[in-house]
This record gives sequence, C-alpha cells and structure tokens, in this order.
Amino acid sequence: MRVTAREEYCAGCRLCEVYCAVSHSPYPADPVKAFRKSPHPPISRVLVEEQRPVSFALQCRHCTEAICVKACITGAMYRDPVTGAVRNQEERCVGCWTCILVCPFGAIRRDEQGKKVAAKCDLCAGAVEPACVKHCPNGALVVEGKGGGLKCM
Repeated sequence: MRVTAREEYCAGCRLCEVYCAVSHSPYPADPVKAFRKSPHPPISRVLVEEQRPVSFALQCRHCTEAICVKACITGAMYRDPVTGAVRNQEERCVGCWTCILVCPFGAIRRDEQGKKVAAKCDLCAGAVEPACVKHCPNGALVVEGKGGGLKCM
C-alpha cells in the first residue's frame, strides 16, 4: 500500500503537510494545539514539491525492494509483514541518516525536534485512511493497493 499523488489535481495548498504533521503530534485531533502546545513543532512526513504550474505531494513509496531497509545499520527500518509498509522503529533509530542518503525519492526526513530520528510516511499506522489523503480537498492523493511495486534500485 502507498499514497500516490495525482499532480493534475494538486493545487499546492499544503494541507497534506499540515494534517500529516498534526496526525503525528501529541494532539492529532487539533491542529491549533498541535502547533501551539506541542513541546516540539511537529514535522510533516509528506513534502509538497512545487514548480508552477505543477505541484505534487512527495512521500515514501514503500518500495518492494526498499534500499533504506537494507542500508539501516540498526534494523530500525523494516517492512511490516502484515501491511507491507516500510516503517521506522524510532526506539531503534540512532539518527545516522543512512536511510536519508540512499532514498532515491528524498522521502525520508530528519526529525531533530527532540528524538533525532528518521521520519517518513507510515501511512498513518492504525488509521483507516492516511491523514494526507483524508484531508486533501481536491482528491490529489489516493491510496494504492498493497506493495508499491516500485524497486528503489
């Protein structure tokens, strides 16, 4: 499963970034509290790329042969055996940033707001629908079936 951007529908509003950050904050139901009351400002795991007139959301592709998983020195980056999603076990991550260096999509970011770990799309684990997809006003983000089918190499 992965989120795919349909650039022809993306208006560059960046609401996907906002709701992604909020969903990963201590206040996932309240955007104002997420940004005003969190001890560290939440970061988005999706990034809107923009070069007018084209804009689209960029996030982890959950590759079938994920080189971030192979490159992770601690084994923190792994494939969820149930969902097929590539996840980061933050308590094992040491912040070496190797996964960031090898990701060909630039979809992994540094979360230095306290934990100093790699941050990437986790498809909003446990949610029925990822926050970015749920809150996209134009339907520019869609969820595709299990296993992204992409090879990162």
